[in-house]
Amino acid sequence: MGSDAERDDVTSVLIVGVGGQGVIMVSKVLATLCQEHGLEVKQSEVHGMAKRGGAVFSHVRFGRHVHSPVIPTGEADVLLALEWAEGLRWLHFLDPEKGTFISDVRKIVPPFACRDRGRGVAPQYAKTTPRDVLEKVSVGYALDATGIAAKLGNERAANTVLLGILSTALKFSEREWLEVIERLVPPKTREINRAAFLAGREWVNEATVPEGEVLPVPEVDPVLKNVVNRLEITEAWCKGCDICVKFCPERCLALNESGKVVVKDADACTGCRLCEMLCPDFAIRLHKELPAEVAR
Repeated sequence: MGSDAERDDVTSVLIVGVGGQGVIMVSKVLATLCQEHGLEVKQSEVHGMAKRGGAVFSHVRFGRHVHSPVIPTGEADVLLALEWAEGLRWLHFLDPEKGTFISDVRKIVPPFACRDRGRGVAPQYAKTTPRDVLEKVSVGYALDATGIAAKLGNERAANTVLLGILSTALKFSEREWLEVIERLVPPKTREINRAAFLAGREWVNEATVPEGEVLPVPEVDPVLKNVVNRLEITEAWCKGCDICVKFCPERCLALNESGKVVVKDADACTGCRLCEMLCPDFAIRLHKELPAEVAR
């Protein structure tokens, strides 16, 4: 645990999410803004399987003197979660007495979060509601940032909506935040990111605690239960690294005598796409097809 003197001098922001949500962009905006104010900034990032939808987190600490880039448990001044379950997973890092919790309530349910591997089954996902969390923290905001961004024209700007929420918890001006955002995002996205940031700030003024109902996970379309998953393997491209064989949750794949990947149990495939995404040789492609009678 850090000393009281160090904690008074340092502000700690923990940003968490999954790959592709923009965790690194949010942390970069914050770090850049702090540096431009002459503050010492230290970061610690873990990308993991970011490009495959895995967990991503970034510790950002800033102040006059920062001795460590890692936020101790229970000392984060702000926990910013771009995905609900990741926010719950890191909640113990938030200062229980004065920390601010900010999270998108949209859920990204990974393929392996299922009670069984059949198509159309109910996913296993944390049942903790926004009200449950907000009743336990000093200051908390739980919102459908993805939905807000979608209404603005691009749901990928959800991270900037949350950045707008974060901006109200830190002592930098709206103009300063916008200047940094517009410099760091691609030129074609400046307008949508500006709108998303301002929408987040505006939402804070109208914030209410969501109802205590369990957030629903979108139901599977009945038609999708009939989808047939067909794996296409380009043998000439396969180098026999066997990554797909080892990571397939259903053990659908195997190496043949030539050291090439083959499908050994096509019916067991649930279409999770792990093999397709992990193959470094791009030798596997998943096709989702409807049976002829359903397609008609």
